[in-house]
Amino acid sequence: MKLYSYFRSSAAFRVRIALNLKGLSYETEAIHLVKNEQRSAEYQALNPSCLVPTLVDEDQTFSQSLSILEYLEERYPDTSLLPKNLIERAKVRAFSQAIASDIHPLNNLRVLKYLQNELDLNDEQKSHWYKHWILEGFHSLEAQLQASNGKFCFGERPSFADCCLIPQVYNAKRFKVDLTAFPKIESIYQYCLTLPAFLHAAPEQQADWE
Repeated sequence: MKLYSYFRSSAAFRVRIALNLKGLSYETEAIHLVKNEQRSAEYQALNPSCLVPTLVDEDQTFSQSLSILEYLEERYPDTSLLPKNLIERAKVRAFSQAIASDIHPLNNLRVLKYLQNELDLNDEQKSHWYKHWILEGFHSLEAQLQASNGKFCFGERPSFADCCLIPQVYNAKRFKVDLTAFPKIESIYQYCLTLPAFLHAAPEQQADWE
């Protein structure tokens, strides 16, 4: 199994967490997004969207982080990352989509580069853009976590929701977003980063960290 990843990509971070939680061995090949390695002919043949992550397993290629999580859940079900209860599964998926579809796309690297290079926003304006969408999204996430035990998003075990939340919080902290208003999010983040599966998936633990 091979994961094409970039150390700072929160989408790739999600998949690294899931692979670790499931105890799956994998090889990592770094794709440096800032250097536009994702636009090489070789990588475009694997992933026409020119994005990370891409997972190759048993000669099959998979893209889009949440689709990869769903594949891993069905292909390697021994350690489940979804609740057994239908309603709880729906809640986990909705929470995960709120991050992957509503928050992350507005703040990923290619959007920030476009704001800076094409729309001529300075660093302060770019930071304001980032923080605005993070705060708006996190208010919704915090409301969905009121029943959380402060360790995981839903229930007593990590799920897709935690795989998605931790990278998004990591990036928010990198941009110095004040998370005081989100005690559940902060508690879950602090707890999860004590667990090896999350800790070893963090950007600074990757071979391409710089």
